Amino acid sequence: MKCIISCEHASNKVPSCFTHVFKGKEEVLSSHQAYDHGAADLAGRLAKHLKSPIYPGSISRLLIDLNRSPSNRKSLYSAYSRKLEKNDRKLLWEQYYHPYREKVERTISELIDKSEPVLHISIHSFTSVKNGKLRKADIGLLYDPARKCEKDMCAFLGRFLQNQIESLHVRKNYPYLGKTDGFTSFLRKRYTAKLYAGIEIEINQALLSKKDIREKKLEDVLTKGIITILQSKYFHQLENNLSVGGGS
Repeated sequence: MKCIISCEHASNKVPSCFTHVFKGKEEVLSSHQAYDHGAADLAGRLAKHLKSPIYPGSISRLLIDLNRSPSNRKSLYSAYSRKLEKNDRKLLWEQYYHPYREKVERTISELIDKSEPVLHISIHSFTSVKNGKLRKADIGLLYDPARKCEKDMCAFLGRFLQNQIESLHVRKNYPYLGKTDGFTSFLRKRYTAKLYAGIEIEINQALLSKKDIREKKLEDVLTKGIITILQSKYFHQLENNLSVGGGS
């Protein structure tokens, strides 16, 4: 089983030809609306530990959201970029969106063509408070409950994380549902559950702050948990292998 890591909301960068879109509103580019704080750094470190290919996004989601399906026109462009001319939106599509998605899909297809099952981990972060409401989780594991392999992986990974870091609050399909529109849910429609598993790992930005001493331990434990999953050669072996690993 091979692992690839993506981070669709890694960057808040805006190409120079689009800076006018945020004139007088530049502060929004430092907010969570523009990118996922801390996600790119963690994704990069995990990829290094796992020796996995990594695919970080290179443009702010306020221009075009790399994690949304092509048909999701409502969320693909933000309130800022929906005002752009058609040719400008086409430029965003052709130079940023399509190349990013095509590169990830090509890697997955090449592995699957070699009969290698693929575990695709998409790293994201979420704000501690949204609309005045405190989000009660440190980590969310997002998956499709209809895919047993993904369900087994997240059950194991959740137990493993909480066993190793007792104070960690892990929730499944929180703060979003894993089957809602995203890159992993899009790819599930293209590849069978026997060969592809897509899991989004959502991490509370408070946990990624330098003041939280659990961050480094989280990185180590996540690495060990994912390695245990990858040691199962085929997805159908997961149930037996992971039930043993969950007791560690």
